[in-house]
This record gives sequence, C-alpha cells and structure tokens, in this order.
Amino acid sequence: MYFKINKKEFYDALVTVSRAISNYSPLPAFSGIKFEVSNNDICLIGSDSDISIKTNLVKNEHNNLEIFKTGSIVIEAKYILDIVRKIDSELIEIEILDGCTTKISGNKSEYKINGMYANEYPSLDFSPCESSFNMKSNILKTIIHETTFATSEKETKPVLSGVNFSCIDNRLVCVATDSYRLSKKIVEIDNKLTFDITIPAKGLNEVMKSLDKQEEVKISLSNKKIQFVLNNVMIQTRLIDGIYPDTSKLIPNSFEYVLTLDSKEILSAIDRISFIKTDGVSVIRLNLTTNECILSSKSKEVGSAIEELSTASYEGDSLEISFNGKYVFDALKVIKSQLVSISFNGEMKPFIIKSIDDDNLIQLVLPVRTYA
Repeated sequence: MYFKINKKEFYDALVTVSRAISNYSPLPAFSGIKFEVSNNDICLIGSDSDISIKTNLVKNEHNNLEIFKTGSIVIEAKYILDIVRKIDSELIEIEILDGCTTKISGNKSEYKINGMYANEYPSLDFSPCESSFNMKSNILKTIIHETTFATSEKETKPVLSGVNFSCIDNRLVCVATDSYRLSKKIVEIDNKLTFDITIPAKGLNEVMKSLDKQEEVKISLSNKKIQFVLNNVMIQTRLIDGIYPDTSKLIPNSFEYVLTLDSKEILSAIDRISFIKTDGVSVIRLNLTTNECILSSKSKEVGSAIEELSTASYEGDSLEISFNGKYVFDALKVIKSQLVSISFNGEMKPFIIKSIDDDNLIQLVLPVRTYA
C-alpha cells in the first residue's frame, strides 16, 4: 500500500470515520481505522460494532490523490490522527514498508508506526438494505435535534435509549421517551413505506454531526440496521431489538386548561430559578389564575425564588402543578416559534407543550408530586 494525498482532505476523512470508534472497545482492532486502497480510491472504515462509518476518497482536484500501490491495513486511530494533524506538509505520503510497519511522511517529517493486518479487523456488512427513501438533511437534523434529548440514558430499558421511527405510507412518526417525558415529531416523506424501527440515539447524534443543510440524505433500512448515505460517507448503525411502547394514547385530544406565552420568557425564568434543587432535581411549581402566572421554587437547604410571567394568557380555572424544570426547559428549547401553548388536564396528569402554529412537534411532560 502506497499513496499520496492532500493533508486537509485526508485528515477530515480520518476525523469523520474516527467518530465511530470507542475508547472502550473489547476488540483491539476496533481501536483502529481500516484502510482499503484500490486502484481507484481509498476506503476508510471506523467502527465500534454498533456504529460504523465508511468514507471513500476518490481522486479529485481538491485531494491530489495519487495511488502507487494497493493494499490494506489497520492503524491505531489516535496515532494516525495525531500525526496527520501535526505534520507540517500540504501533501502526505503513506506506505507499508514491511509487514505492518507503516511510514507516514511529509515535507521533512517521517514517522514509522506499527499497524495491524487487515484480516484482523472484524467483517462488517455494508450491503444495501431492502427499503430506502431520501430526505433533506436539514429535515433529518431537525428530527434528531427535537427528539433524541428525550431518550433514556439508563440501561434498564434498552429500547427507550433510541428514537422510534414508524412509517405508514408517506407519514413518518418519530417518538422518543424516557417514561417521564416524550417528544413526538411528524414529517412527510416521498416514498410510500411501512416500517417500525428504533434507532439508537447515539447513532442519530453521530449522523447529525455529518449533516449539511444543502445535502440530501439517502436512508436505507432493514429489520437489523439502518444506513445514512451523504455524498461519499455512509453511517451505519444497528437497530435496537424489542417492541417500542405504544405511546399513541398518551397524548390527550382535549384539555381543561391552556396557557399561552412567550417561549423566551418562560425559558429565561426557568433558567434563573433552576439553581434551587432538591436531591439534584429542580422542581418548579406553576400557579395559574386568569390574572397571573407564577413560577416558584424552594428548598430548605438553598432558599426560594419566584418569577411572574408577564406575557402569559391563561384559559381555565385556577391550577397548581409542579414539574421537573430540566424536562420543561429541554422541551421548550427545541421549539422554534415565539409563542407556545402549554395544555393541562389536572395537577397530576401529563401536560403538552407545543408551538401554537405547528402540530407536527408535540412535547409531553409528566408532573411531579410535591408535599407542602
């Protein structure tokens, strides 16, 4: 294996695939980047077995790629990244000298590091999936941003650590929940498909890092894996096994109390009083009447805080309800509109947060029981 390439183009590709590599992989080979050099291109692969990223570098006017000899090898990711980042040269040459000894050179610098044989790298199946559809990258980025925060970080219910994507005909419904809050996003797609899969939040967050507003993403899926293809990059992740809970009946169709207000005002108010915590949780109480809207928080150890919301408009009888400040803050933060509505059915029933002019994004939060 022997090739020459532009440093920046090569480094960017290395960074892209290295995002799939875990520092805690039980397999030594997965700590490295696999190089597969053919006569026409260089294929770079990084993986932790759950998430795999592959990119192909083909000769173009930007990368100045020249391939002198084909071959394959696995090189420790942290070493190759560090060397390429620091080497002071516009062009870099990489050559296997003997066995797995690899020379990396540029300008007046030369490094020799020990790699691993390519056959030591586990076999990864990048074969195309049965179903596929295209989506604008900014739409996919919005879906990920508006849902993944509500997934569970606990290992007790693995299926809740992902976002459920279910599709019937052209209607794609994306749901995330950790049992205490829920985020639901609905979008229309071009293809008529039927599927019900759960994608790990970790994999979706890696996809989001590669998205560009102007790109279109090809999404291919089976009952075991999903692939996101952007230009010369493929991000593949395993799906989570198990049946996702039916959340369709959790969201009420009617409400007894509705609060409408400026999203920035309530976000700022929650942010200001969230420093008051009990057992690490910021519990905020909301007092609603037709005349005023009051947020408050208190603890014996810290003290108390009160915020009156001047932009609030409220319909319904007087209501007092408590909630986890972080959950409501997270939900409000992903809603882009200036005015939001918060709809209630009682002090211990789930409440809904959404934009007043968009029904395609719904946030649900469970209240918290407090004792005076």
